[in-house]
Amino acid sequence: MRGLFVTGTDTGAGKTVVAGAICAALVASGERVSAFKPVVTGLDDEPGEWPLDHELLAGATGQAPGEVTPYTFGPAVSPHWAAELAGRPIEPERLLTVAESAPGFVVCEGVGGLLVPLTAGYSVRDLAVDLGLPVVVAARTGLGTINHTLLTVEAARAAGLTVAGIVMTPWPDEPEAIEASNRKTVERLAGVPVSGLPAATPTTLAEAGAALPLDKWRVTPNG
Repeated sequence: MRGLFVTGTDTGAGKTVVAGAICAALVASGERVSAFKPVVTGLDDEPGEWPLDHELLAGATGQAPGEVTPYTFGPAVSPHWAAELAGRPIEPERLLTVAESAPGFVVCEGVGGLLVPLTAGYSVRDLAVDLGLPVVVAARTGLGTINHTLLTVEAARAAGLTVAGIVMTPWPDEPEAIEASNRKTVERLAGVPVSGLPAATPTTLAEAGAALPLDKWRVTPNG
């Protein structure tokens, strides 16, 4: 299985945009790409500027939204609780089957952070380990990101995962001093290259993704 696992430092850190930008840029380069997200919650929320996660990823790869994720739930809550509320348990074996049967280069996007539970005994990190893919971490640019990012890197490595890269997003054309310092500090302490993803819209994902070191990530082995 060839691919990347995109996780975030927490909910709202920009991992869907990062995953979508990776997908769109790879497709634009001629790569066959499949997107996969184990669970999407929040279908009950009012539509915003951005499509729902599985819809955005599907738009970037040419898949149908239902091919991107096997589980969708209405409430914007943790996957394990959303499944409990719906009376529809999430089955890890099904997640692995869907992801591993996806054709081409597979970009898997997690849910929240690495330690978010998909079931009572199976986390996003467990899924990443079972898929055996190198990890790309999406992180914010401002205050607090150093701790959140380093904790995520530590959690990944503790499970034997390889962190291929870190992406701070949205990266401004003229970063403030704290943003530049955060990027430099995280790169030094984590020992992982930190990239900046420019601000993007659903229609400019490929252009934004072209700023990422995709060629290096594609050949990063896990473990």
